[in-house]
Amino acid sequence: MISREPAPRRVWKWAAAFGLWTLLGLSFASQLYFSSAKFGKPMAWNQAASYALSDWYVFALLSLPVLALARRLPLEQPHFWRNLAAHLAAGAVFSLGFMLLRAGVEAQAWMTGETISFAETFRLLLYKTFHFNVLVYFVIVGLSNGLGYYRKLQEREIRTAELERGLAQARLQALQMQLNPHFLFNTLHGISSLMHRDVEAADRMLVRLSELLRRALENTGTQEVTLREELDFLSRYLDIERTRFGERLTVKMNIAPDTLDALVPNLVLQPLVENAIQHGIEPHARPGVIELCARRGPGTLELEVSDNGAGLPGGQLKEEGVGVSNTRARLQQLYGAAQSLEFSNRPEGGVCVAVKLPWRASPGGG
Repeated sequence: MISREPAPRRVWKWAAAFGLWTLLGLSFASQLYFSSAKFGKPMAWNQAASYALSDWYVFALLSLPVLALARRLPLEQPHFWRNLAAHLAAGAVFSLGFMLLRAGVEAQAWMTGETISFAETFRLLLYKTFHFNVLVYFVIVGLSNGLGYYRKLQEREIRTAELERGLAQARLQALQMQLNPHFLFNTLHGISSLMHRDVEAADRMLVRLSELLRRALENTGTQEVTLREELDFLSRYLDIERTRFGERLTVKMNIAPDTLDALVPNLVLQPLVENAIQHGIEPHARPGVIELCARRGPGTLELEVSDNGAGLPGGQLKEEGVGVSNTRARLQQLYGAAQSLEFSNRPEGGVCVAVKLPWRASPGGG
């Protein structure tokens, strides 16, 4: 179905076009008025305005078929020369049409006060305006082509932005599809290892895992959730890990209340906590502590996941696993240079993972 512009917009376009042609006519009228006085043949303003406006209103009338032809025969490859030849012929017809219409209103008589025949008026216009009329024709064609190029550029930019968003979404979904099985396999591995020692605990882990999977399926394809929702999911995951480690695992949360409605990537904390447990808690027999912090900075949301393990050898992370590398890639896809993910050793021992995101509150949040 062919879409039509809303009536108010069409009215504004016609009014703007009329105003533009009127402005051109008045500009030429002022030039005629002052130049005639300069050369000793003064002319009344109403005569100058009538003459100039008659010219430009005729141009305005003739511009309608010119614009239609310009859209039909744009000056672009692969038919540039063919269309240019057609416009040269059309320019001559345009000039002839102008002279016929202009002679018909006998505008020359307004300047001299004398009656001039149609033939004489046409002859004078032919000598004085033919080439100028052709020039006006190509100015109209050029403006039409310029506006056409601008519209195409806008449409191309919109399509490019849509394609980029689609590509980014596809990449994010691919990363999330990698992350979900990774999380599932690691959890199943923990259940498997626990099953040989404590069947009841393994059974509780399976129940918690089913709850986690249901939540994960509910958020499939969702790239951002509130921090409140992310912490709720994380607490269920930590229930599973507490079943595995018992009193060896302590979790401390220092979450500023004003951050709970902030938007964060779905499953951004779980792989970081899993990494802290795997490298900071699991290798050691002593009790381990995982600490989560969330606070609001100037235009940012700052998240931290810390452990009290042995820390990073040399103060640097040598190799990133699937969870951490995918989290880093997702942050880059979602926020570009406005985000950061950094690992560092804590002065008191252990590792701190700091995530900085642009502050974005959920609809209805603070």
